Amino acid sequence: MSQPLSDAQVPERTDADAPRSIRIRWVLVALLVIGGVVNYLDRSNLSVANTTVAKEFDLSSTQMGLLLAAFAWPYALANLPAGYLVDRFGPKRMYAWAAALWSLVSMLSATASSYGFMYAARVALGVAEAPFFTASLKVNQRWFAQHERALPISIVNTGSQIANAIAPPLLTTLMLLLGWRGMFVTIGALGVVLVLVWLRVYRDPTLREQAAVMGEAPASPAPEAEAKAGWGQLFRQRNTYFMILGAFGIFYTVWVYLTWLPSYLETSRGFSLTATGWLASLPFLCGIAGVLFGGFLSGRLIGRGVSAVTSRKIPIAGGAALAAAAVLPVAYVESTPLAMVLLSVGYFAAQVPIGCLWTLASDVAEPHQVASLGAIQNFGGFLGATLAPIVTGSILDATGGSYNLVFLVGGVLLLVGGSSYLFFVKDRRSPKESRT
Repeated sequence: MSQPLSDAQVPERTDADAPRSIRIRWVLVALLVIGGVVNYLDRSNLSVANTTVAKEFDLSSTQMGLLLAAFAWPYALANLPAGYLVDRFGPKRMYAWAAALWSLVSMLSATASSYGFMYAARVALGVAEAPFFTASLKVNQRWFAQHERALPISIVNTGSQIANAIAPPLLTTLMLLLGWRGMFVTIGALGVVLVLVWLRVYRDPTLREQAAVMGEAPASPAPEAEAKAGWGQLFRQRNTYFMILGAFGIFYTVWVYLTWLPSYLETSRGFSLTATGWLASLPFLCGIAGVLFGGFLSGRLIGRGVSAVTSRKIPIAGGAALAAAAVLPVAYVESTPLAMVLLSVGYFAAQVPIGCLWTLASDVAEPHQVASLGAIQNFGGFLGATLAPIVTGSILDATGGSYNLVFLVGGVLLLVGGSSYLFFVKDRRSPKESRT
């Protein structure tokens, strides 16, 4: 299992060196941001190629919805063992294996000649990508103290939002130049480079560096504590279920954006494929600001003496409520500029909770279960992500392409998700554990 080195293994480093050596943690954060960009470009390529692939394989909206969801449900399920495996084997090995596999799957997807092969490839992609964010959470827990974690976690989560913002114009351009198959190969190849850099750069902190980060010398992990680094007992805790429900509600609407926004702009607003590529990036650019604002607000609240858990819950619930207020009226707005403003505000607000969700897992879980609880929460979120494209596709087929009910369902679930966190998730650990 990946563990910090002992002081005896680093004899040339003095105590004075530790504060300088921990600067590497921001290099690791930068690598995780880049990893998030590549990770989400691999997820987004099918959404951008939505109408092109649907025409090539002669798919209905319902079939396309099932194909778009083929990534999300195995991703949700794979998060359960992924969290345990990251806690058990550490972020270096698990992240490297994950990135290598998802890159290979992306490139193999370019060879698809049938709906069934493409569906199977998307399932494999979901399984391969599952360890990424739990590994990122584990890196954050090892390299940052509790009062610092909101900002680096939020920064890491901007990687996905950067990818969402650049994906429509970037992937559309690649698709126009290389075809959708060439686009898949190109993005997959980026992941291979990412793996090589990660293996070269990443390392766990030494005990001396942990002391510099946490402000006190950490005890070596007890064998019995490591032995229970599973997630089974987490399902006996109330927080777990309300975090699953909360993430479900918020992620559902986020994935309506991720999977159907380009199609909505083409079919309901009448934009060309090229114009859609640029317009679809606007909400996602706002999402970058939303993730950073959530981390900033949480950090400011902690700085003013608000408890860590409450400082996470306020951005989560507030962001979800604002997102619902923006999303609900979209279907009834005739003005396209106003609809784009509402969509952009809605996505900004829906991203405010994201970094705080992950930080909250590190606040309410015991240290050896941080990745496990984060993964279970992400499992709940991706149950919502799984249903979002399927339900949306079914609604569109049933209503002749109307998005009215799509936005109504998304707005209601945002309110459910925010309320679940605000009223029911609490710090139930002992005072000693809560200071970890």
